[in-house]
Amino acid sequence: MRRLLSIENLTLLAILVGVLSGIYAPGLMLKLRILGDIFISLLKMIIVPLVFTSVFIAMLGLGDVAKFRDLGLKTIAYYVTTTALAVLVGLVLVNLIEPGKGNEVVHHGAGIPKVRELTFEDVIWSIIPTNPLKSFTEGKVLQIIFFAILLGLATLAISKDKMRHVFNFFDGLNDGLINLTRWVIKLTPVGVFALVGFMVANMGVEVLFSLWKYALTVVLGLSIHAFFTLPLLGFVFGGYNPYRYFLKVREAPLLAFSTASSAATLPVSMQVAEERGNVRKETAGFVLPLGATINMDGTALYESVAAVFIANVYGVDLGISQMVMIFLTATLASIGAAAIPGAGLVMLTLVLSSVGVPLEGIGLIIAVDRFLDMLRTAVNVWGDLNGARIIDRFVR
Repeated sequence: MRRLLSIENLTLLAILVGVLSGIYAPGLMLKLRILGDIFISLLKMIIVPLVFTSVFIAMLGLGDVAKFRDLGLKTIAYYVTTTALAVLVGLVLVNLIEPGKGNEVVHHGAGIPKVRELTFEDVIWSIIPTNPLKSFTEGKVLQIIFFAILLGLATLAISKDKMRHVFNFFDGLNDGLINLTRWVIKLTPVGVFALVGFMVANMGVEVLFSLWKYALTVVLGLSIHAFFTLPLLGFVFGGYNPYRYFLKVREAPLLAFSTASSAATLPVSMQVAEERGNVRKETAGFVLPLGATINMDGTALYESVAAVFIANVYGVDLGISQMVMIFLTATLASIGAAAIPGAGLVMLTLVLSSVGVPLEGIGLIIAVDRFLDMLRTAVNVWGDLNGARIIDRFVR
């Protein structure tokens, strides 16, 4: 019975009921929009503290500055590079396929949302904060990540005893925030019902027909990243056959697909990397836990595709500066994504906010999000395992 009433099944039921309610009781669903707004607000509530604690704890997990210079710098460089490549693939595909074009809708009485034009200086100052507290209150995630990385490096330089106390506090806070995220995600069926019902009532059921092109774009992007980009890096920099390596460690990506959680898959990832993938224990013990925290290639790709898709559906034209902002935000925001099912939706609100795309557009993609979540988590874990093998070759 518990399996029948899982969040996934209840969410699917909520989508169906939401669509039917939007068609046959549009007046009611327009009034129930507040439930969807509350769900979105709860997602936004978690973002800032979760991003900061996740990145800060990942930095402190390096242990000391010397380890950061040797193992940490190489690991972070690999993860940032692969995530950036994933986002680039997603942006190229979504602009070529244009899954949201031809299904444009407009808010009743609101017109097309305006996006903010960004200059190069705007992009730079969106990363470097002048007042970290102001960045926290305004939810400027790129500035928060920048501050968390610098503060983490500075904290690594203090005495071990003091650093341990700081680590324990923020580690406990991070665990609490992840629990809070799980609670909010349990409200997904209610939020989905209200969001989908409002979308159908406000825009018509036709808007859901474009989802197949959106899902196809995400799946195609994930496939290119998993079976071409990551193997190419393994072949060129790791000096091994990536496809043969994948067959040895396939248990972990398959488990990630079924659980949609990088954290739940971590013990298996470490076991198969060490026992079957010939990765040294010290490397696997550092690279894989850090990857489960900050490496979200598949999630970042999905967020970039989703942001452009939702913008297209709302008739919002995104210029080069907005694409750059989506690229930066999706790449860096994925660092703070919790390694639990559904966390990508939390981070997606950041990407949409960065270019002024309506947040209620999330209701458009929730119908297929669970399946895509499973796929992108499998890609995340495969990226971690690939990174462990490559980095093991270069560390002392």
